[in-house]
Amino acid sequence: MGEVDGNTVLAQALKKQGIDYVFGIIGYPVIELSMALQMADIHYIGMRNEQAACYAAQAMGYMTGTPGAVLVVSGPGLLHTFGGLGNAQINCWPVLVIGGSAPQDHEGIGGFQECNQVELARPYCKYSARPPSIPLIPQHVEKAVRLTKTGRPGAAYLDFPANILSGRVSEDKIPEQYGPTDIPLIYPDPKQIKLAVDLLTHAKNPLVIVGKGAAYSRAEREVIDLVTSANLPFLATPMGKGVVPDTSPKSVASARSTALQQADVILLLGARLNWILHFGRPPRFSPNVKVIQIDISAEELHNSIKAEVAIQSDIRTAVGSIVDGLKRRSFTFNNENEWWKLLRKKCQDNQKTVAAMAADISVPLNYYAVFKHLYNVLPEDCIIVSEGANTMDIGRSMLLNEKPRHRLDAGTFGTMGVGPGFAIAAALYCRHFEPNKRVICVEGDSAFGFSGMEIETMVRYKLPIIIVVVNNSGIYTGMNADVLEELRGSVDIGDIAKVSPPGCLTSVTRYDKMLGLFGKSGYFVNTVSELEKAVNDALKINDQPTIINVIIDLTADRKPQSFHWLTESKL
Repeated sequence: MGEVDGNTVLAQALKKQGIDYVFGIIGYPVIELSMALQMADIHYIGMRNEQAACYAAQAMGYMTGTPGAVLVVSGPGLLHTFGGLGNAQINCWPVLVIGGSAPQDHEGIGGFQECNQVELARPYCKYSARPPSIPLIPQHVEKAVRLTKTGRPGAAYLDFPANILSGRVSEDKIPEQYGPTDIPLIYPDPKQIKLAVDLLTHAKNPLVIVGKGAAYSRAEREVIDLVTSANLPFLATPMGKGVVPDTSPKSVASARSTALQQADVILLLGARLNWILHFGRPPRFSPNVKVIQIDISAEELHNSIKAEVAIQSDIRTAVGSIVDGLKRRSFTFNNENEWWKLLRKKCQDNQKTVAAMAADISVPLNYYAVFKHLYNVLPEDCIIVSEGANTMDIGRSMLLNEKPRHRLDAGTFGTMGVGPGFAIAAALYCRHFEPNKRVICVEGDSAFGFSGMEIETMVRYKLPIIIVVVNNSGIYTGMNADVLEELRGSVDIGDIAKVSPPGCLTSVTRYDKMLGLFGKSGYFVNTVSELEKAVNDALKINDQPTIINVIIDLTADRKPQSFHWLTESKL
């Protein structure tokens, strides 16, 4: 038998577990590992920042169900992934981070980039470990990949000292590794299903909330059957959008506040009662609401409030059982009762308000005008990536999704900087699985600044991502260039930092010109007609990214809200 090195064993173990994409930045001690990955028929995507690499890998994990992997160097390289690790763990997306580390004989004496990486990563992961020898690498890879996918998905970290990667052992020392195991399908307790059906059939004001868990579990067929056959109103969380098409007449997204406040029975499908859903508590919810909670994680049940019915189950199997129970009773919620009439009226009233704001196409544009006319020219089945403050929040309501897993945004952790990484993963996914689909990355100008240099990655891999920067020259709001310069000019240059408004960025920054770095051109947009032309032109390009820089009103804001976006503690 010949000898094999740790790099080859690790690369082959990853391939055996179904890992097709690794995102990262190479350097000592993982340069040879990156080459071994390619020799193992794995796509290696070189990124410009480790955070963005981790964002891309987890988005690939969410869309495919198999974790993307991240390859980083020791010390700072791993530390830079922690934003991504935390986002994946809290967002419940599968990802595997592989970190090189200092040789074991250098530990404790000041080795290059020496860092206690396994323990530092542990709080952000489901599993964090260092294989102690080359023959044990496959065992740890199998376990790490399996844990990222089973139960509540999340992150794993594996640490590889330089001497393990470069070391060599006889091939007969490497145990045969079994391939990826199937994810166990959890079925609901029939008694709890009966209780859920009883509650729904007796509800006066029922509401279904569709969460990201329903999208991840591929439960769209069952959830659509539920809301259509039983005629139930539904709301979707940001990444639950598209499980049932946003354009469905059963969607009451435009009456969200009323639906949450006045529902008497809520069926919660793979969504958590966290800040996004105002913790399930008054005043955003009725104090007497009865919640039917379905979640893959038993630990999530009864969190924040006590559920009337709590079901640990895969969303697909549970919803299918509920649909069967409702159909056996021939249950269909009356379309002409007071609840449906109220929700339809609230939807119509709110839609009129939004339509009026979108109809104002005076320059500088507002968010609603931008999103209305952007949506009008987008392909129906495109994947929409979005981040920012108002850019993301308003975009959620106006950039509609017809299919599940077609919206990627800051999610549960509210992480900024995710957009370009998510978009890269989405474009690679489309190239691999759905080559005619397009990716639209809608960015606030502040959010774009976090990971904007990933446009070089997009150019290098010829990814036709359309980046729309909604540019108000600031975080939340900007300031007129003349006023800002007058303010800065009123003090000595050393005191500019004392007077510059903390949320202001450089006025009307020409992000579109960043493509000039690669001999290409972007679009500078001030009007609706310019926006529509830019998007239509960009959709004809299939081998490079496009940047569309849309200048909007410096003080543009969302429509008046009934409540503050974040439910505040009254304690």
